[in-house]
Amino acid sequence: MNRLLASILALAVTTAATLAHAQAPQPPEVAARSYLVFDVTTGQTLAAREPDLPVEPASLTKLMTAYLVFQALKEKKLTLDQTLPVSERAWRTGMTGASRSFLPLGSQVKVDDLLKGVIVQSGNDATVVLAEGVSGSVEQFVAAMNRQAQAFGLKATSFKNPEGLTAPGHTSTAREIGVIATRLIRDFPEYLPYYSIREFTFNKIKQPNRNLLLYRDPTVDGLKTGYTDAAGYCLVTTAKRSFPNGERRLLTVVLGAASMEGRAAESQKLLNWGYTAFDAVKLYEANQAVATPEVWKGKSRTAKLGSAQAVMASVPRGEGDKLKTEITRTDPLVAPLAKGQVVGTIKLSAGNAAVAELPLTVLENVEQAGLLGRAWDSLRLWIK
Repeated sequence: MNRLLASILALAVTTAATLAHAQAPQPPEVAARSYLVFDVTTGQTLAAREPDLPVEPASLTKLMTAYLVFQALKEKKLTLDQTLPVSERAWRTGMTGASRSFLPLGSQVKVDDLLKGVIVQSGNDATVVLAEGVSGSVEQFVAAMNRQAQAFGLKATSFKNPEGLTAPGHTSTAREIGVIATRLIRDFPEYLPYYSIREFTFNKIKQPNRNLLLYRDPTVDGLKTGYTDAAGYCLVTTAKRSFPNGERRLLTVVLGAASMEGRAAESQKLLNWGYTAFDAVKLYEANQAVATPEVWKGKSRTAKLGSAQAVMASVPRGEGDKLKTEITRTDPLVAPLAKGQVVGTIKLSAGNAAVAELPLTVLENVEQAGLLGRAWDSLRLWIK
């Protein structure tokens, strides 16, 4: 993904799109160390408690591991039918007493089965096999994980291994885990079905997905469980539900719950609250021109500006009519302008409170005018 798109998504996903309405509904009591409720559709944080508290991410680490594997598949460095060898290191990692896929030492396993092992069974051995297959060694893969975290703009996340076993300095936060999960959903939707698989059998051993909400809520289609003694019971959950104005996807991060049942119950509570307490209001369609300002030194006299994604906002239920839009630009706009170029912001507010902020981008290229046109506009700008 190019640097511009990465910056746009980072702006939409993180702090610039955090809910700030004075009358925001109060979230339920949650029995967990920290949590986050994020509206993936609108790019807003609906509620959070201690979202920036450094914690051990346990097997939620495998979200980043999977992201890099999906990236390798996209770049044709791997294929789903390709087989990878189970090294002694991978086999020994699976023998730690934690989650494993029971991969035989020295065997060759398809990437597709390894992904199911990582995602459904949370297999540490399958995770190491994939890390070695993508980067050549675990150390190089971990370095790639940390580079990707930096590319996402994460400040508190540091990976020491690809599987999530306890290690000094292996930390993240609820907010930053939410960013990783959101990027995985947005960047690789074609692989999201892996996360709704309820059970997987390998080497004649059947193991269920530990995400209990997959069995209870038909709208839940992921995402990842985690547990260590230090981290407690953790769960990243995502669900997609249909409404009259379209589908909405929410994401919850629950860290440090007391039990497997507890993390599921608290996640379900937060999902239901997010869907019932807030409405998603669509203000503009994707690629709809929300402004057509004058362009200087261009072949076209105006530029079409808007957002590559639909502009939506989550507001407390029944308060959609209070939304207001303010567009700011970095005028004057001087050609050439490239499609996707950020030239301002779209700010959404309700009353005096900011609700969300999205990048205002160029929707169509504006080429530079000829020498005479540029000279004339230079004179006009000087007079202005």
